[in-house]
Amino acid sequence: QVQLVESGGGLVQVGGSLRLSCTASGSISKIIGWGWYRQAPGQQREMVAVDVSGGATNYGDFAQGRFHISRDNAKNMAYLEMNNLKPGDTGVYYCNAVLVERGQRTPSTSWGQGTQVTVSS
Repeated sequence: QVQLVESGGGLVQVGGSLRLSCTASGSISKIIGWGWYRQAPGQQREMVAVDVSGGATNYGDFAQGRFHISRDNAKNMAYLEMNNLKPGDTGVYYCNAVLVERGQRTPSTSWGQGTQVTVSS
């Protein structure tokens, strides 16, 4: 079984920065890609940033130039650096990983429980 745990959320003022971390643990053979998503109250979950196999990254329009996704393959971790935060960035941030579990041949997707980010004005 695989677990993803996010950390690093919290309360920050407008213009501030936060760095979210996501740690994957369990029976993992290979992590193909990582993603960060967010969900504001009453809103649908939306893609913030993804890091796919081969190192390609993709960002939501709102994240371009302000957020940066990175990964540490040795530690099975991913990060989301968020700068110049705005009140509209408030929400629960989730990480996911597309991975192959030990003994399996096909990839699966795991999600973390989320971490709250609140940007105050």
